Amino acid sequence: MKITPLTPACLPPGVQLWLRPGAGSALTADGQADGQEDGQVLSAQELVWGEALAPAGRRRYWQSRAAMRQVLAAALDCTPQAVPLRSPPGQPPDLAGGWVSLSHSGDGLLVGYAPRPIGVDLEWAERPLEPGPLARRFFPADECAQLLQLPPAQRRRAFLESWVRKEAAIKWQADGRLASDLVNWHWDGGAAQLTHGRAGWQPQVTLCEREGWLCAAVGDAVERGIWG
Repeated sequence: MKITPLTPACLPPGVQLWLRPGAGSALTADGQADGQEDGQVLSAQELVWGEALAPAGRRRYWQSRAAMRQVLAAALDCTPQAVPLRSPPGQPPDLAGGWVSLSHSGDGLLVGYAPRPIGVDLEWAERPLEPGPLARRFFPADECAQLLQLPPAQRRRAFLESWVRKEAAIKWQADGRLASDLVNWHWDGGAAQLTHGRAGWQPQVTLCEREGWLCAAVGDAVERGIWG
């Protein structure tokens, strides 16, 4: 199917964000979504891509892409299949004429749209983990040292908040790689500033907790994003 890019007239005016806990739970095994008058939610290509995945990955892929198409369709006033989206498994989604970012963790899904590059990430706020080893491996040395000085209860939360900001930033930079770029991003809690140590980027970042999920977004005007 030919993808028709969005025109300026049909673009939403600013940043929009959608949190969908349990996203895609209504999606059946053949890619149908309950209650959808338009029938198929997914594109024919997405169905083909999904068929090549193992069963668990297939369902996760179809659920996330169906949810993304549904929220974007409402924002763009079109059917889910008409959303000009190309989103192969394991690759960042590409919205012709705009920018979209996707994050899923467990059964939670976060989608962000913007007229300029955007990155989003989410994580369960109560996720149990030991931040010390991860911070030593993936965080800049000075940020790691500051983190390890915090009391244990604060340390876990501070680590998670920094992590989701950085994952969102890596998606915002488009060509970023999690394993190699995490150490380049530094979150300064005192200055409330996210900085890429090598490139010098200091993008706008916002973070909030919604329904038990830590949700981060990076990009122009994300602090004024509208939640749907």
